[in-house]
Amino acid sequence: MNETFEKMLIYTYEFEKMSDFRPSLSEYWATSFILALFYLISIFMGQRYMKNRKAFNLRLPLTIWSFTLAIFSILGAVRTWEYLGSILMLGGLKISLCHIGFIRNPTVRFWALLFVLSKIVELGDTAFIILRKQQLLFLHWFHHSTVLVYTCFAYKNGVAGGYWFMTMNYGVHAFMYSYYTVKALGLKPPRFLPMIITTLQITQMFVGASVSILSFMWRKDCDCHTSKQYLFWTFAMYFAYFALFLNFFYKAYFRTARFKSKVKAKSQ
Repeated sequence: MNETFEKMLIYTYEFEKMSDFRPSLSEYWATSFILALFYLISIFMGQRYMKNRKAFNLRLPLTIWSFTLAIFSILGAVRTWEYLGSILMLGGLKISLCHIGFIRNPTVRFWALLFVLSKIVELGDTAFIILRKQQLLFLHWFHHSTVLVYTCFAYKNGVAGGYWFMTMNYGVHAFMYSYYTVKALGLKPPRFLPMIITTLQITQMFVGASVSILSFMWRKDCDCHTSKQYLFWTFAMYFAYFALFLNFFYKAYFRTARFKSKVKAKSQ
């Protein structure tokens, strides 16, 4: 696909027209490891600080935080899904995986940069959990730290399937942070919503692994930027996420429901 055709796929707004920062930022992608380490140390220090202190309420700051990330994710999802949809309709699945148009297209390039930076911002989710003295799951901090490193790695190499990863994540986070906003306001959303969000997260892991395998299989048929190393780490990451989210899904929605039904039966 030539550059002219790429620009025809999606209209680019003026604010999306900016210089390509990927070559410059790619030189410092390893900084993500330092940020992840600092994040983990901050968790330890934060929990130690709050151990003998009263939990903060933080309802208003949490509402603003969640609402801001929800709006950002919705906008990112709309723009990135529009481009992916056009590629799928005009070129099919293989082209959507095996071309590097998302590196050249100014709209996608803009939202890709914001996506990478958002993984640093989203580390702030953990601060609210610690300051409010809520349960911090292994799934939470493992997911946040590894996604940060993986996103920087994929952004640096412009790997095949990386656009799929970004697009799916924008979509899931649009639902997730919208739900968090409603919860932070003290409202009671339908009970099935968190189950749907977790299901979307699990589906994202399955699709992500499948996309990585397909892009590797098709690497000789078209201009696929991938490698055995990328496939290994991508599959390992998605497999770990898939197992952890599946375990969370079972404990949160099935085992809890079974326990409540037993308690209710005994009380009757």
